[in-house]
Amino acid sequence: MDKILNLGRWLFPLSFLMYVGLHFGKPDVGAAFVPDYLPMPYFWNYFTAFCIIAFIVSAVIGKYDKLAYTLMAVYVILMAVLVHLPRAMGHELGVENMTADLAREQELEMVNLFRNIMVTGALIGFARFVARDKRVVG
Repeated sequence: MDKILNLGRWLFPLSFLMYVGLHFGKPDVGAAFVPDYLPMPYFWNYFTAFCIIAFIVSAVIGKYDKLAYTLMAVYVILMAVLVHLPRAMGHELGVENMTADLAREQELEMVNLFRNIMVTGALIGFARFVARDKRVVG
């Protein structure tokens, strides 16, 4: 049973590869999530992808992994608060012209918000109980 449970150490950080694929494979989608007040949405899309890659590498090889989990938790909760929450409330979606599609988008943003909160909890748990390299974040 322990061998199966130990897979979580690898499965969780490697699951973030899906986001890397989305950032590189569909940059228009990633850039669309960049808030209007930030310039150069494609830069932020690709920068985020490289940061996620750095997190995955750090988590898998176990170097600076506690720092990586902690920084990734900060990034994910910031995405929840600065991107998904405003969009779930209708900002940047144009709710004043509400249609069924916009209502669905709002609903999906609420799901994204809840997912990000759950992932933040998992990242914090991994930083506390799984990470091995505690050089930077004691």
